[in-house]
Amino acid sequence: MSAGEKAKAKAEQVVGRAVRTLAHAVHKNDLAAKGAALEARGRMRGAKEGAKGYFKH
Repeated sequence: MSAGEKAKAKAEQVVGRAVRTLAHAVHKNDLAAKGAALEARGRMRGAKEGAKGYFKH
């Protein structure tokens, strides 16, 4: 797993969680959904990179 891709996945997760939390605080459901989608994309990117590392051996 490349460090850059791992960092990008973690950053997407953190930003997505922050956007979702802030959007819930101000009652913006459409923005909360976008934050949740960004967080999920970060989790999937991390899972993809983990699988690449697992099958490399």
